[in-house]
Amino acid sequence: MTLTVPTRKPPTGDGARPVFSVDGLWKVFGPRAGQVPADPELSALGAAELRARTGCTAAVRDVGFDVRAGEVFVVMGLSGSGKSTLVRCLTRLIEPTAGTIAIDGEDVRAMDRDRLRALRRHRAAMVFQHFGLLPHRTVLDNVAYGLEIQGVRRAERREKAARMVAKVGLEGMEQRRPGQLSGGQRQRVGLARALAVDPEVLLFDEPFSALDPLIRRDMQEEVIRLHQEEGRTMVFITHDLTEALRLGDRIALMRDGRIVQLGTPEEIVGSPADDYVREFVRDVPREQVMTVRRAMRPAPAGEAGSGPAVPPQATVAEAIEAVARSGAPARVMDQGRCVGLVDSEALLNVVAGVTPDGNGRATPPPAAPGPEAV
Repeated sequence: MTLTVPTRKPPTGDGARPVFSVDGLWKVFGPRAGQVPADPELSALGAAELRARTGCTAAVRDVGFDVRAGEVFVVMGLSGSGKSTLVRCLTRLIEPTAGTIAIDGEDVRAMDRDRLRALRRHRAAMVFQHFGLLPHRTVLDNVAYGLEIQGVRRAERREKAARMVAKVGLEGMEQRRPGQLSGGQRQRVGLARALAVDPEVLLFDEPFSALDPLIRRDMQEEVIRLHQEEGRTMVFITHDLTEALRLGDRIALMRDGRIVQLGTPEEIVGSPADDYVREFVRDVPREQVMTVRRAMRPAPAGEAGSGPAVPPQATVAEAIEAVARSGAPARVMDQGRCVGLVDSEALLNVVAGVTPDGNGRATPPPAAPGPEAV
């Protein structure tokens, strides 16, 4: 697996304001679906037995998480894991069977038709896999469509749409129609249309899975760039582990409708919760995901060293390069203060799957909490 993970900003703190809060969420398809979450015996059944006994399929099972303001929250899993159903439940494009969903503290499940329409038009914009563009409209008019639905005056919406077209790199193509664009260009139009309504949250439902690998990578870079520029909250659905690791501040890994592990890319790769997650991340190049936090030892009192400086969020690969160039341990610098030192031995231990304890001794990585702790 080839993976290049950008150096991340310091992680969003646990105290950051939650934008979406989800608790005990179920989506069950089938007759008398509401009985499944309410019955402990039925809710404990596996997928095959549940179908045999009730004719129901539980696509999302007792899921809970918060999406923090300004983060890229990735939900990933294989086909049939429930991830796309989950993201559609957030704005009730699919009606949940049980549980709670709140946006900025407001109960989404209690919203009437007007409030729900406002949520979808103004607060949470969706970017779909298959673009959803209007073929008879130009690029500019497609981007302006959401503003038109909002009742924005024509001149104002076209001016804003033109800014969004330029923001996603399509300046000069405003008068083309979707049929004249490549797949990557059409996806940029979809992204510009979502940005034009200035939503609090962008919801991406496997938006790049139909693109070829090179265009897909370009679009991933575009998402990273936009997030760095705007800091907008994003929920991103994907079945691709490389994409999840590149984009996500935190990742919720789903299997059979449940979240089996939720954590940063480093936590998931470094401390997989079970054998399923361990197999998922087996081929990930650890040095591209793990950060120097895993390898550093405390700096001796009064001794900051003279080696190169790296931030705490630098990847092990970046630190290995810095140490190799200088021949001296790197200083881990946080807001002008040396918080630790890291040398080549500790960095290679992390690559090998062991991490130092507080005294710099190599130890196996700590066990991750199980799914029940999510």
